[in-house]
Amino acid sequence: MLGTHFYHEIIRKTIVGFGTLFNNIELRRTDSSGNVIQTQKIPLSYGPREKFLARIEAEPQLDGRSETQITLPRIAFEMQGITYDPSRKLSPIQICTSPKTDTTDAVYKQYSPVPYNLDFELNIISKNNNDSVQILEQILPYFQPMFNISIKLVELTKETKDVPIILNSVGMQDDYEGDFLSRRSLVHTLSFTVQGYLYGPTSDQGIIREVDVNTGTNFIIDDPVVNVNVVPNPTTVDPDDAPINTTTTITDL
Repeated sequence: MLGTHFYHEIIRKTIVGFGTLFNNIELRRTDSSGNVIQTQKIPLSYGPREKFLARIEAEPQLDGRSETQITLPRIAFEMQGITYDPSRKLSPIQICTSPKTDTTDAVYKQYSPVPYNLDFELNIISKNNNDSVQILEQILPYFQPMFNISIKLVELTKETKDVPIILNSVGMQDDYEGDFLSRRSLVHTLSFTVQGYLYGPTSDQGIIREVDVNTGTNFIIDDPVVNVNVVPNPTTVDPDDAPINTTTTITDL
């Protein structure tokens, strides 16, 4: 069973879907009269906050080409773990099907998805408090504490689900102590849980061409009551044709 290759890119799609929520946040600065004097789209990157904090502390012009250490404010996010969620468990033997086309009875089939939680950490890095709280206020009102996004998880079956994103906590770290040469780094850390699903391999389910059943009220093996046989009519019918006419034969035994 293990070793059958399949790849739906579900984890990748979930990471992209999560990051897309925060890729259009703007920072606006105003003068004393309330007029907007500067508008800046906040850069969004995938990676741990330590990577960006290290760039803040680094010396510029190490490669002789750049005089900028890092542009602030910015947003960084990272997936930190995957855990099984037993509270959302579905029947492991339930089969999901999807028609191949609109003109055939043949279907794709796969077992029910397995619930997994994906843990994300999002960091808002800035050098002053006003910038960070302005970004923060554009995020927090959407989470109560849950926000749903729709993701097409399996391309072959066109399986699309609403994936809840839960805001767990908001923390702050302010490194203001140090000498006058040290740059201040103000970091707001948001912890999220994405309640996702992972799907197994997809296989083809052909059309059932014949059904043969022994049935009755007497369940003794040697004494069935009725035999029911159902076959396509005609028997040479194309299995991709829909609908298929059938002939049912009932025989007393």
